[in-house]
Amino acid sequence: MASTACFLHHALTTAATRSSSQRQVANIKTTQLVCRAQKQEVHEDGGNAVSRRLALTVLIGAAAIGSKVSPADAAYGEAANVFGKPKSNTDFLPYNGEGFKLSIPAKWNPSREREFPGQVLRYEDNFDSNSNVSVVIIPTDKKSITDYGSPEDFLSQVDFLLGKQAYFGKTASEGGFDTDAVATANILESSTPVVGGKQYYSVSVLTRTADGDEGGKHQLITATVKDGKLYICKAQAGDKRWFKGARKFVESTAGSFSVA
Repeated sequence: MASTACFLHHALTTAATRSSSQRQVANIKTTQLVCRAQKQEVHEDGGNAVSRRLALTVLIGAAAIGSKVSPADAAYGEAANVFGKPKSNTDFLPYNGEGFKLSIPAKWNPSREREFPGQVLRYEDNFDSNSNVSVVIIPTDKKSITDYGSPEDFLSQVDFLLGKQAYFGKTASEGGFDTDAVATANILESSTPVVGGKQYYSVSVLTRTADGDEGGKHQLITATVKDGKLYICKAQAGDKRWFKGARKFVESTAGSFSVA
């Protein structure tokens, strides 16, 4: 009489390295489940039923082992993570300053340029210094950021962040600029988020100059007050680069700013 016996075989497949310049392919272990029918003499008693149940148990256990999912397996359309480790965001690096923290684009470098009073940090894009982030800490008698009024009122009190007009000669009213004005600033958006129980102001501003440099600059300002200090983060990028990918880095950097 024929009964079923199951054997678990392991096949080891190794891809050879063709040259030192090619990537070495890791060994891949595959598990195959082989079932064979063998003839054996058995007695027509209860031992036959026990033997069949035992064979079925072995079969189910081996199938469970063979179907175990490896961490390297990937769903359709996803890249396989061959090392089984979680992926991390390498576009940004965490920065912990004195009383504040934020995420800085990994390809931005520290700069020694000091634009504003109380500036404690400045990083800029390797290829374009117009894309940068600064953190300013200055004393204040305010207890909360709301003591400055609305976000628009606050911005008018720290307008030095936007840059001062250097030319004061006579100019005509054209190109969207007022008479004798060669620079303009427009608030695109403002919000009052609460982070960790603390009130913040966030203001998005587009500044333009009459020379049309970069088509203008997008400047994102995030600010709050803590322990008698006004904390300000300003991240910016030129209008042309803003629409070529810089927006992601500027918005993420400004949005990550918070006081400790």
